[in-house]
Amino acid sequence: MRVIFVHGACVRDGAWWWHAAAAELEKRGIGSVAPALPSCGEGDQEGPAGLTEDVAAVRAVLDGSDEPAVVVAHSYGGIVVSEAAAGVHHLVLVSSYLPEPGESLSTFGPATPPPFLDFDPVGGTFGAVPELFAETFAQDCPPEIVRGGLARLARQNLAVTQQPVQLAAWRDVPTTYVVCSEDRGTPAAAQRSFARRADTVIELRAGHHPFLSQPGAVADIVAGVGA
Repeated sequence: MRVIFVHGACVRDGAWWWHAAAAELEKRGIGSVAPALPSCGEGDQEGPAGLTEDVAAVRAVLDGSDEPAVVVAHSYGGIVVSEAAAGVHHLVLVSSYLPEPGESLSTFGPATPPPFLDFDPVGGTFGAVPELFAETFAQDCPPEIVRGGLARLARQNLAVTQQPVQLAAWRDVPTTYVVCSEDRGTPAAAQRSFARRADTVIELRAGHHPFLSQPGAVADIVAGVGA
């Protein structure tokens, strides 16, 4: 079994966001990889990239091996894997969006943008407000993790908020939803609504990034579904 981690919006360097849980999985003999998402400015994509390019980047990693894959998607990553993860062994969605075909990130957003996100319609990007990152997304993480996260914030192509998914891979793949009850970015009530579409629901008393604040717990979940 191998694990593919798909990070959320407005960050770069998925391997760093996943590193603590990845280390726990390595102890169990399970390897993992975190594809770069072009819409966040990662990779060698020339020009603006959106959801289509993100889906292609994840699909390329999946198609690179016949080994059974568990895909772990975080937040915006759920939008990406809805299209990209067809045919995988299991999906694990962490505080994630779980869209039907035709739905996009904007389908689930409030009418008024939240204060912790900054939208630049002229420049065509959006991003997390650095001053609100710790209290919104990392309130249960150690200081060194907060500093590392701040260093990896990225502006993302605003187009991804409007681009609808074409597939719902979770309909045909066993899916586990991890609700983060202390999440201040994606409210627990919204997560529980998405979770009703999943096969299994697990709730952690954690903020938005449990794979950094509780990596052992997340590794246990991932290893369990891959068994």
